[in-house]
Amino acid sequence: MTNPISQSAAALSQDQLKTLVGQAALQYVVPGEIVGVGTGSTVNKFIDALAGMKPLIKGAVSSSQASTLRLKALGIAVFDANDVTELSVYIDGADEIDGHGNMIKGGGAALTREKIVAALAKQFVCIADESKLVQTLGRYPLPVEIIPMAAQQITQRFAALGGQAQVRLVGGEPLVTDNGQILLDVTGLVITDPLAFESQVSQWPGVVTVGVFAFQKAQVCLLGTAQGVKTLIF
Repeated sequence: MTNPISQSAAALSQDQLKTLVGQAALQYVVPGEIVGVGTGSTVNKFIDALAGMKPLIKGAVSSSQASTLRLKALGIAVFDANDVTELSVYIDGADEIDGHGNMIKGGGAALTREKIVAALAKQFVCIADESKLVQTLGRYPLPVEIIPMAAQQITQRFAALGGQAQVRLVGGEPLVTDNGQILLDVTGLVITDPLAFESQVSQWPGVVTVGVFAFQKAQVCLLGTAQGVKTLIF
């Protein structure tokens, strides 16, 4: 019988590749423990696969209200991050990931909570399709969660770096995050030093979280490719 995780993915859609990496991530879930769960369409595939391990785990810590609802709907217990001192693994997707495990995240607007949950974990496992692998971060718009009154000055700071920042809108109104803040999406950046960039932007007044994950980069990436799931170790 062909292993669905290792089969050729040449004819598979992006959605099917997401399913493959979601299933492959199960090997990093430690039985008897609580797993950190991220947010997004690829993570949804992981959550669906995780339901099959439900009797073997204590539950999950979730990075968003959307993931929490999905986990609970499948009967998986969800713990508050304040009630957990450490997680063996955090599994989440990425909008971009480079060859060193640095990522851009926040397309699903959950970047702040993703960093909080990732900080609890001993290992970050990124699950993504091969379109997300880049040489240098910046092709995908950089999400930045901010306090609304700082929008103009932060926009000007990004302009000085060559970036164009726009407030993310839904239905013509600013998107409001799970934390009650708004998001800027910044284009035109080439992030050659992700660690220094994350440190710099994080110190700007009004920035809640910048969507560069370099301090909390991935140690493993499960990448859905035309040859199946490829494991990258950083």
